[in-house]
Amino acid sequence: MSGYAHLSIDTVADYLASTPEVRDLVDTSALVDIREVGDGNLNLVFIITDAAGRGVVLKQSLPYVRLVGPVWPMTPERARREAHANRAHARFAPSAVPHVHHFDTERYIITMEDLSDHTVWRTALNSGLRHDGAAEALGDYIARIAFGTSVLGAADPEAHKLRVAAAINPELCTITEDLVFTEPWVDAGRNSVLPDNAVDARAVADDAFMVARIGMAKWTFMTRAEALIHGDLHTGSVMVRAGGDGRVDSVRAIDSEFAFYGPIAFDLGALWANYVIAAARAGALGEGARMRWCLNLISGTWHAFESTFRQQWPQRCDPRVFTDDVGERLLAQWQEEAWVFAAAKMTRRIIGLAKASDIETLDPQVRVGAARAVLRTAALAVRECCADADPDRLIGLAGEQIAAHT
Repeated sequence: MSGYAHLSIDTVADYLASTPEVRDLVDTSALVDIREVGDGNLNLVFIITDAAGRGVVLKQSLPYVRLVGPVWPMTPERARREAHANRAHARFAPSAVPHVHHFDTERYIITMEDLSDHTVWRTALNSGLRHDGAAEALGDYIARIAFGTSVLGAADPEAHKLRVAAAINPELCTITEDLVFTEPWVDAGRNSVLPDNAVDARAVADDAFMVARIGMAKWTFMTRAEALIHGDLHTGSVMVRAGGDGRVDSVRAIDSEFAFYGPIAFDLGALWANYVIAAARAGALGEGARMRWCLNLISGTWHAFESTFRQQWPQRCDPRVFTDDVGERLLAQWQEEAWVFAAAKMTRRIIGLAKASDIETLDPQVRVGAARAVLRTAALAVRECCADADPDRLIGLAGEQIAAHT
């Protein structure tokens, strides 16, 4: 689709002034700053500030993947899905997502809350900053949307089925299916590693056991419509703000355009993978205490998720058959699945397209060992999760690999 006009720094003010639903959010006659900050892979993102300090964000979907360019077409309908998911998540976890003011259905523009007083969590982690409490806040968020958007929280099962159908997201799901679950093992021409990590990439591709486990994870991703998951929840899609006591006082999950009804453990595993990657960076930099802190984020997210899920469990829609035993089985299943989803995400961020800056910004001399530690952790995770899926075991396993290779 190319028939709609793309925003630019020169046209943002006119757009705001001419759109009744958003024209009062900032004073368009007294704008002092307009910045395009879309450093992600897909969209244009503008932050607009007026002389009174009021701000607003405009996010517009392009008809292609920005990271690659027009040669990779992509429906701008993803903006509609992001606006829908954001509002659905806000029903159950309003403090965990940015407020959406308006969605322009013709130009695929989301007008949303300005989070300029927050920092992208990956950026903060790469800078060596700590935001204690962020991992727990995200575990709470995942649990609230998991329960609230699943059949457990559905008072009307028929309406729930219609919501599942309305949230189908085929093109972006295909991106995940290809880039996360397939291409790290079957190169489609988009993979890359440092020369010294070529042997590690080959070991991944030749690991038949891992390929089979990732294949089952892909099956789960493609067939298990459990809840309206975020779908791309990593440290780069989380904004954090530090409070006066050194702990985080605001955590927001952004960029939910990959949202669809999928497996709950996928969001958990995605975060766990990014914690391991952040820990590998710390290990490569010789920061042992920080490495251990990053790994402990895994248990922080899981325990907050489990606690919040258990708190909501008494409100489930049909306790006649959704017994307490069912709740325990679900938690055990999600815990084990999160290991394998984490392994897929770790591998993809090292070998595949759109890598993690945590590793990529390291000096190549230490980057090799950090990347190797992440890949070895992933290969072990798919093997060890069946024996005991306690997140503390993953922490220990990852710590050993980072210590051995960085």
